[in-house]
Amino acid sequence: MILVYEYMENGTLSSHLYGTEKLSPLSWKQRLEICLGATRGLHHLHTGGNPSIIHRDVKTTNILLDENFVAKVADFGISRIGPPLDKSHLTTAVKGSFGYIDPEYFRSKYLTEKSDVYSFGVVLTEVLCGRPALDDAHALPTEDMNLAGWALRCEEKGMFDQVIDPNLIGRANVASLNKVSEVARMCLAERRIERPSMGYVLCGLENALHLELA
Repeated sequence: MILVYEYMENGTLSSHLYGTEKLSPLSWKQRLEICLGATRGLHHLHTGGNPSIIHRDVKTTNILLDENFVAKVADFGISRIGPPLDKSHLTTAVKGSFGYIDPEYFRSKYLTEKSDVYSFGVVLTEVLCGRPALDDAHALPTEDMNLAGWALRCEEKGMFDQVIDPNLIGRANVASLNKVSEVARMCLAERRIERPSMGYVLCGLENALHLELA
């Protein structure tokens, strides 16, 4: 068995955020457009067919960029067909990547589209912070290795400025940054019922792009 991919000249989103290659940092506008592209893809998976498709492995290494930095969501190796209309979830073994797995899915084994929403909240946090979902390379305290938890704690303490990627400081509209942070925080809600749909995320990111362009 093999996987066949379209060639994507600019590699993965993760490689531009914190990879070891000598790549120029993405502008905030580029980051927003990439996230919007990925959001549209996930929204289509969740709503474009009956039944829906749950990706189950949404992460920055699975968002690929072509020569124009247009994003495509890749790697459907562990994707699942969504629940039938008469059920709210699938019951299945937990699969995914550490740092991105929906904590409610991890505890209950109940899989829904909101598990992808949680994972995408981690992606948005990486885009804001320029840090990987699990950072064990910088001698951080154990509780700060998980990016989502660290970012949420910083925001609760009013330390939002310490979360933002230094490459974005002074180069991005603050209202746009705050809007994406708000959307990411909603996606990372502990309970799936409190998380937005990908359609809502799409609207929020479009708003953030309008703020940046203004």
